[in-house]
Amino acid sequence: MKQESYELFKNESVANIVNVIERELKTRNESPFWADKVVPFSQAILSVLVPLRDNSLLFDTQGKVKEELTPDLFLEWSDFVSFKTLAFTIQKSNTQGKLLRTSLSEEKCESYKEIDLELLGAYLSRYTVNLEDELLDFPISNYNLHQGVSNVIKSLF
Repeated sequence: MKQESYELFKNESVANIVNVIERELKTRNESPFWADKVVPFSQAILSVLVPLRDNSLLFDTQGKVKEELTPDLFLEWSDFVSFKTLAFTIQKSNTQGKLLRTSLSEEKCESYKEIDLELLGAYLSRYTVNLEDELLDFPISNYNLHQGVSNVIKSLF
């Protein structure tokens, strides 16, 4: 799936990418336990990354500009702490009406359009992430569980 996944992330919709991930999970006979975690996570993170991709506003976990949405960038954001940071970055960007915490040009950041955080918020709430205070931590057991999710995703790509 390696080469195919680069084209998939570069061009496809959230639904199409998630469908491929779901199909790949089934062909590898991955436990339903993991499919129940990987699919909602993929939907949640892609609900943010795809709009950023479509508006040429992608950035990595250090805030550096990225030209394309790749499986590698997806995996970089799949770390639970990074994922939480992305959620708060987009939440604050929605409030300010411009993209924050990146090294993109000011002009590019001003072109930011609000991103719907419903899927992302629902996913994080499910894992006891406080959506009001970025500095509050979440249970380490949820971090550990999510590492398993990331490992399953890595095995797909």
